[in-house]
Amino acid sequence: MTLDAQASDISSLPSLVSDLLDRGDPSNIALISPEGPVLTYHSLKCQVESLAGQLNSFGIGRGDRVAIVLPNGVENIVSFLAVTASGATAAPLNPAYTREEFVFCLEDVHSKAVITSSSVSDAIKEAIPEQTIDVRVGINSAGKIRFLNRNKNGFPVMKEQIGSEDIALVLHTSGTTCRPKLVPISHRNLMNGAKNVAETYDLGHEDVSLCVMPLFHIHGLVASTLATIFSGGVVVVPSKFNALDFWSTVEAHHVTWYTAVPTIHQALLHRAQRKAGSRAISVARKNLRFIRSCSAPFSPDALIDMEETFGVPVLEAYGMTEAAHQVASTPMTGKRVPGSVGIGTGVSIAIMDKYGNFELPGVTGEVVIKGGNVTLGYEDNPEANESCFTNGWFRTGDQGVMDSGGYLRLVGRLKEIIIRSGENISPREIDETLLAHPAVTEAVAFAVPNSTHGEEPSAAVVVSVPIKASELVAFCREHLASYKCPKIIHIVDEIPRTATGKIQRRMVSASLA
Repeated sequence: MTLDAQASDISSLPSLVSDLLDRGDPSNIALISPEGPVLTYHSLKCQVESLAGQLNSFGIGRGDRVAIVLPNGVENIVSFLAVTASGATAAPLNPAYTREEFVFCLEDVHSKAVITSSSVSDAIKEAIPEQTIDVRVGINSAGKIRFLNRNKNGFPVMKEQIGSEDIALVLHTSGTTCRPKLVPISHRNLMNGAKNVAETYDLGHEDVSLCVMPLFHIHGLVASTLATIFSGGVVVVPSKFNALDFWSTVEAHHVTWYTAVPTIHQALLHRAQRKAGSRAISVARKNLRFIRSCSAPFSPDALIDMEETFGVPVLEAYGMTEAAHQVASTPMTGKRVPGSVGIGTGVSIAIMDKYGNFELPGVTGEVVIKGGNVTLGYEDNPEANESCFTNGWFRTGDQGVMDSGGYLRLVGRLKEIIIRSGENISPREIDETLLAHPAVTEAVAFAVPNSTHGEEPSAAVVVSVPIKASELVAFCREHLASYKCPKIIHIVDEIPRTATGKIQRRMVSASLA
C-alpha cells in the first residue's frame, strides 16, 4: 500500500536555513535561555550574520564541515545557524563523547573546524587535530555571542552563494548493527522537515516550544527548534532536561508544547502521579496545547495515562535522521488509532516486500518513504545506498503495517526481528505485553542465540514493585503464543539507552550477556 504526500506549497518554503530568520516578527522573542540571554528575531538575525562573517574570516566557507560540541543552549542554536549561513555544513556532536568517539567522528565528517566553549571537556581537547580550526564561542551579559579562532589556523575566504541542495547538516545514524552511516541533509531537506512539523501541529507565532531533546540529535534540532522558528514562535532552551524544574519553566515562559522521548514523558508522569493535586498537572492544563512523543515507541497505555493525567492531547510521531526527522504523526484533530504513529506528514509512505512490491492494507512489510525531506543517500557508502533505495523509495529498515486509512503501525526493526525456528517474532509485541502488567514500568525484548531454534526471545524489565521473573513469564504465557514467550526475563534497575534516549535491543542484549 502507498500513501502519497499532498503537494507542498513550494512558494512558502524557505530555500535556506538562514531564511528562517525572516519568518518571525523582528521585535518578537525567538530564543530564551532560562539560565541566560533572550534574543529577539532581529537580534538573532544580526548575530547570525555577524558570526557567519567571522567564520568566513577564519577560512571557513562553502562545503567545509564544522563540528559543534556544545551543551544545549542559545549558543548552540546560534552556532548552528551561523555555520549554515556561512555556507559551511554543521556536524553537531554529543559533548559527552569519549576521546576515541570524537576522533572517529571528526575524521569521518572531514571536519575543518570545531566549535566548542570554555568549559570544553578534555576528551574533545585531546581529539582536535592540530591543523583543525579551533573556534571557541563566548557570550557576554548582554547576550552578545562571539567566536574566537584560538589557534589562528585558516585564511579568510569570500562568502559563496549557496543553494537549497547544498548540505547544511551531517549526522551519524545510531549504528545499531554496524558502523554508523553518515547522513548528509540539505537545506531543502531541513526546510521540508521543519515545514512538515509546523503544519502538522498548526504551530504559529504565539506558540512556545520547550526544547528538552539534545541539539546534536535531529529530534531536538528540527522538531523543537527549526519548526518553531519556521512558525515565528519562541524556543525555550535550557542546558538540559531536569524533571525538578520542568514545570516551573513551562509556567514561567508560558510554554505551549514540548516534544520528547518516552523516557522523559514517563519521568514527568511518575513525578506528577506521586503527589495528589500535583502542581505539574495544573500547570500543564493551563499552558500546554499538546505534547508530542517521538524517537522511541510509547506504549498505548502509558500514552493514555499521560493524556488523562495532564489533560492535553499526547501525539505520537515517527521520525528518523534520514528524513530530516518527521515521517508520520497522529493528527491534531480527527481519527486516532491506538498503537499507531499516525499518518504521513508531507511524506509519501508505502509498505514494501523484500522484492520491491507494494503490499496491500493490513499486510506487514518494510516501511518505505519519499519526499522533499528525505536524504538522497548516505555519504561515501554505495553499498548502503544500493540496499536502502528501491525505485526512488528509501527503505527505512522498520517493519510496519498500514490500514486502509493510511494509519501506520510499527512492528519493529527488521534487523531486530526474532526468528525462532523460522517463525518471525516482533520484539515490540513482547514489550507491549509486558508493559500491560501493572508492576512493569519499562520493558525491552531481544533475541538470544539458541542451538535448537536459532534464536529465542528474552526480555529485560524495570518494575515498580517487587515481583518474581517467573510471574512475568507466566503473564506472557497468558497473553502470547507459546513460541513468542520469553523463557528468561531479567529484572533490572535501568535499561541501557543511547544519549538521545533510544533503546537499542542489541545493546541491552550485550549488557546482559
